[in-house]
Amino acid sequence: MRSPITLPKDLDGYVFVVTYGRSGSTLVQNLLNAIDGYCIRGENANALVPLAMSWHLLTSYPNVTNAVTRKVPTTSEHPWYGAEEIRAFQYGRNLANAFVREVLAPPVGTRVAGFKEIRWTNDPAQFAPTLNFAYKMFPNTRFVFNTRDHDEVAKSGWWADMSVEAVKANLARADAMFAEYLEKHPERGVRIHYNDYTADLEALKPMY
Repeated sequence: MRSPITLPKDLDGYVFVVTYGRSGSTLVQNLLNAIDGYCIRGENANALVPLAMSWHLLTSYPNVTNAVTRKVPTTSEHPWYGAEEIRAFQYGRNLANAFVREVLAPPVGTRVAGFKEIRWTNDPAQFAPTLNFAYKMFPNTRFVFNTRDHDEVAKSGWWADMSVEAVKANLARADAMFAEYLEKHPERGVRIHYNDYTADLEALKPMY
């Protein structure tokens, strides 16, 4: 049964699993869902990205930010007519509200919601802005960056049909993006490694 929750602030927090395919992320999803009150959904085709980038444009494009800051009224002849009226924060929060309500749809009793996705790094330019949006618009957000030995990933699932060199380059790029984001924002998340926690459950402690 769906919860009557309609606002991100109605929950205690959010967890987003940031990873790539065949990394053990479904196992991580299941482990998190074993915690009482957690509802960590599966993949959603990277649906959060276009919402995040829409908000990012309104908070980073100079013509918009300057108009909002100056609050100088524009006329209907102005090419950026009405830009001074844009409320980017409220817009972003409403996008997050809709995402929680219509995509995550947390059931009754949920304390912490979220999802796991393997497509976060499809477009490197959108990676950090998307995570920044999630962190700012979903209260008490935490990211779990999940990685795995590249040789093992390259032999698994659809990766096995691709060039090993191409797969390893793709994974190395993703791991570097994860590491860079965590280095800049260590308070926002943790990194766990499949090969570590499948050998020793103590390696999962940072996630809890």
